Amino acid sequence: MSKSRRKHLWQSLNLIDLSQTLHKEGFGFLYAMQILDGKQASNYYQEQLKAESLEFEAKTGKKPHLAAILVGNSGPSETYVAAKMETCRKVGFQSSLIRFEPTITEQQLLLEIDKLNQDSDLHGFIVQLPLPAHIDVNKVIERVDPSKDVDGFHPVNLGKMAKGLPAFASATPWGIIKLMEYYNIETEGKHVVILGRSQIVGLPMSLLLSRNSKPGNATVTVCHSKSQNLADISRQADILVAALGIPEFVKKEMVKDGAIVIDVGLSRIPDETRKSGYRLVGDVAYDEVAPKCSAITPVPGGVGPMTITALMQNTLLAARQQMGLT
Repeated sequence: MSKSRRKHLWQSLNLIDLSQTLHKEGFGFLYAMQILDGKQASNYYQEQLKAESLEFEAKTGKKPHLAAILVGNSGPSETYVAAKMETCRKVGFQSSLIRFEPTITEQQLLLEIDKLNQDSDLHGFIVQLPLPAHIDVNKVIERVDPSKDVDGFHPVNLGKMAKGLPAFASATPWGIIKLMEYYNIETEGKHVVILGRSQIVGLPMSLLLSRNSKPGNATVTVCHSKSQNLADISRQADILVAALGIPEFVKKEMVKDGAIVIDVGLSRIPDETRKSGYRLVGDVAYDEVAPKCSAITPVPGGVGPMTITALMQNTLLAARQQMGLT
């Protein structure tokens, strides 16, 4: 570990410890709060990926190769895919962007996925979601070869992860795990409440945090749209993961003092004061919740960069596996 990172982590941990001490001593709202900076953490991991990518290329004569399928021209999807392609460039990967019109049929898209499955020069690929309404997303996810499923969405990878077997973990949950590792957040014995049970975030997040590892060994509660007394449950959380997709849903009365809050949400809401006419927010009402927390992820700049970094880590792992280096 570098001297600069050791210093940063020492400062981070002491801020968290101090805030919890102040609360325990009866000072009410917490006076110290740590920002869990996903950009900083992702930069650290991407430096490692650069070195590992060079090592892979020296051994195989190839760069790890990630492709992205983009159907249509949705603004947010364009932005997300562009960020992934740019990160590939930064870490020394080869990347390919494959575009299709929104009118592509489901069968045509499945056949295109078959081509990528059979392409030996391609180590991993993603299908950017959401897809047009006429395409069954489950059929698409299940058509991807699990060995190239670097998004970690395929039932085979999800099932292996549930059993504790080697698998590609879903990129967003894995990114959160790596963020926790970077900031040395203790999860063992903690009560984690996850708001949202999607197969992309909530479900795999619960599996990763309850496994017998570090981070892990947490007591996990998963809440959803049918959960009763939601605020009562969320106030019990030592670590609260908000992944509902509802802008600023989590208010201060839903969070206990000293909690660690991970905000997975990203939504655009109107804002006439901005040149763009909107601003980006998460699932947490940041301004009112942050003062109660010992640590919190910002939006943007928290979970998002770590999701992309986790995708890169999965791609390198896929490349190593396919080239017989693991």
